[in-house]
Amino acid sequence: MKILVLLLSTALLVGCEIKLPPQIQTQEIRIDRNNAAMIAFQYIDYSEATHRQKLKEYIGVDPKRTEWCAAFANAVLKETGIPGSESVSNYPLTARSFLDWGEEVKEPEPGDIVVFPRGKVAWQGHVGFYIKSQTIDGIEYYYILGGNQSNKVSIDLYRAKRALSIRRH
Repeated sequence: MKILVLLLSTALLVGCEIKLPPQIQTQEIRIDRNNAAMIAFQYIDYSEATHRQKLKEYIGVDPKRTEWCAAFANAVLKETGIPGSESVSNYPLTARSFLDWGEEVKEPEPGDIVVFPRGKVAWQGHVGFYIKSQTIDGIEYYYILGGNQSNKVSIDLYRAKRALSIRRH
């Protein structure tokens, strides 16, 4: 069952103080209570500097020594009871391991996994949970909730057209 909530209210429901970008603090979106994004919200602002040990225990790798966006996505999925990219890849710590996970969809919904390129090497990438879209100066952007975004769990803007794939379980 999906519910209509304010993002700021969602943060309060899961019991944490969240610093969201001003553009989405009061935006309404539909989030299923069991949605992986709802779980991921609990970790907003956990940084690899100040929450290193907690993150290490949760994601299973040292965030100071490992690119950890995929580890975070897998840990959140595991918490919701959904198999992560380890179920489809021998390299589940890579963002692109999610290119074979779930089912590809064309239009994202809150909680979908989005995979982006990163760096200059073909295997590199970034992965996170889709929150919402917004058009700024004629360009569509996705708000992505993910780990290892500026060395912490945060919501950042990514150009929609750069997405390699949108995946849904």
